[in-house]
Amino acid sequence: MLLPELYARVQHHVLPFEWPAHATDIAEIARLKRERNAVVLAHNYQAPEIFHTVADIVGDSLALAREAAATDADVIVLAGVHFMAETAKLLNPDKTILVPDAAAGCSLADSITAAGVRLLRERYPGVPVVTYVNTSAAVKAESDICCTSGNAVSVIRSLGAERVLMLPDEYLAQNTARLVPEVEIIAWKGHCEVHERFTPADIREMRDAYPGLVVLAHPECPPEVVAEADFAGSTAAMSDYVTNHGPAKVALVTECSMSDNVAIDHPDIEFIRPCNLCPHMRRITLANIRQALETDMHRVTIDPALAGPARLAVERMLAVR
Repeated sequence: MLLPELYARVQHHVLPFEWPAHATDIAEIARLKRERNAVVLAHNYQAPEIFHTVADIVGDSLALAREAAATDADVIVLAGVHFMAETAKLLNPDKTILVPDAAAGCSLADSITAAGVRLLRERYPGVPVVTYVNTSAAVKAESDICCTSGNAVSVIRSLGAERVLMLPDEYLAQNTARLVPEVEIIAWKGHCEVHERFTPADIREMRDAYPGLVVLAHPECPPEVVAEADFAGSTAAMSDYVTNHGPAKVALVTECSMSDNVAIDHPDIEFIRPCNLCPHMRRITLANIRQALETDMHRVTIDPALAGPARLAVERMLAVR
């Protein structure tokens, strides 16, 4: 068995006959990282064979943004979707940022354009624009400040405004509005193609089938789904909940690789998996991470005219605690 310690981490998610090919890629990725002073940043939705074998830094969008700003690596491979790689480039303009598949997109990022933000500003003059990090650099450049699902409440309160525009995720805006009732939040109509498919009936059916189940939902889910859950929070917050509370049975209502990754560190907890896969996250593989490091495949660039204002929106977010 090649790399037996790593295989032990993912043996419940990778079949034995698949492992030799994975192990070859993993060993070569490790060599290339040393040779190029490179790191791999992996989002919580990445497959276990990436998340638990080649990733140097893992986390939600906020954690990856912070770590991207702090790393001293020369090369960053973003094992995630394209807007995450753009964010890493904004914070590291002099570093090489690679995304293993340029087609790894996001339904939220596709739901809003820079022109759309400008139209909103015309309709609501003087109202601050809070933009979810799940957006393009061009949209960030038209915004006042960014947020993630983990810090949206803090970001909105930091503005001291009576009204804010929050885009593009309608459900995140609605779920955030419940937590900051003193602020009127005007939402865009974008949705995550993974989270919008969950329903309250899904949660009720799971509870009926698994008595005592604790349900954790991502705030990109519809508000009626969040209302059925025991807790709602970012992927990092959900992972922390499992660690701190140790429920006997838990369901993470989000992209299903998240459950696989958290379960590896909590073998005594039963994970019920309501599985909706993100097709964009699945485009990232060990093979194309290796190819990115070998060939500089899909180097991320951002128009300098956009980079300055977009970086400012991200840096304002990172300054909020």
